Amino acid sequence: MASRCYFSVLLHAFVFATVATLGFSQLTPNYYDYSCPNALSTIKSVVEAEVQKENRIGASLLRLHFHDCFVNGCDGSILLDPSPTIDSEKNARPNIQSVRGFEVVDEIKQAVDQACGKSVVSCADILAIVARDSVVALGGPTWEVQLGRRDSTTASREAANANIPAPFFSLSELITNFKNHGLDEKDLVVLSGGHTIGYARCINFKAHIYNDSNIDPNFAQYLKYICPINGGDQNLAPLDSTAANFDVSYYSNLVNKNGLLHSDQELFNGDSTDSLVQQYSYDNQAFFQDFANSIIKMGNIQPLTGDQGEVRVNCRKVNY
Repeated sequence: MASRCYFSVLLHAFVFATVATLGFSQLTPNYYDYSCPNALSTIKSVVEAEVQKENRIGASLLRLHFHDCFVNGCDGSILLDPSPTIDSEKNARPNIQSVRGFEVVDEIKQAVDQACGKSVVSCADILAIVARDSVVALGGPTWEVQLGRRDSTTASREAANANIPAPFFSLSELITNFKNHGLDEKDLVVLSGGHTIGYARCINFKAHIYNDSNIDPNFAQYLKYICPINGGDQNLAPLDSTAANFDVSYYSNLVNKNGLLHSDQELFNGDSTDSLVQQYSYDNQAFFQDFANSIIKMGNIQPLTGDQGEVRVNCRKVNY
């Protein structure tokens, strides 16, 4: 009898511990409600002010979240500066001279820590929140950001080079890349819609405008003035015709063979993703709803939670 009671106590303790662990490790939109109730409003106010000063920063902040999640999960590793122990992802091919907005993240981190009275909000969560707030500030949809990520204490330039989708990828390479991160073809098409805001460097679309046939000749000719065959690699062109507005122009551009990047136009090139691109080109509501769902899904890629990682005091370096 005593042994059965002892077993029952152990079983209940085990079940409680398991439930508690699972509950603690899951992301939730209410994570900071008690520890820092002003966290989200503070972040939103800084993002809105920065986007108002320069709308291009919104695309940069969104891209930071994407490039962070596609390496070793959404863990803030992209924010770490080079050090003797950190092989910074900032120096990876997809990021160097391309990804920006780090100073704005520093400003947000300082503001939110001041609002909280201490370092409570992780840098990884800041990236997820500013991605949402940037999209909203540029006219896009909103969603409940899942929170509770902790920050990585490591980074990997090699992993960034290997895992962030390249602008020269074919459709099959894009599908495989997204699948490797637990994302499907629909997620690929939807999240690529993030290219409805922002700009790309000439070096990333030069081969597309000079070598590819699936591009409108007039559009290619226009881009050749911006991006000469020799030189001009850092010159910028908008990713779609309304680069300061989060809308469906990206998809209507693809339908008209006006995709800036080779990888963009691959989404509408006579293959399995054509129908979804076609739908989004005229269905703003469907795109907004699906984008919100897919970016939440992306934000759940291998987050550090519970006692994993840390909450960095400075997003650029690990705590010591």
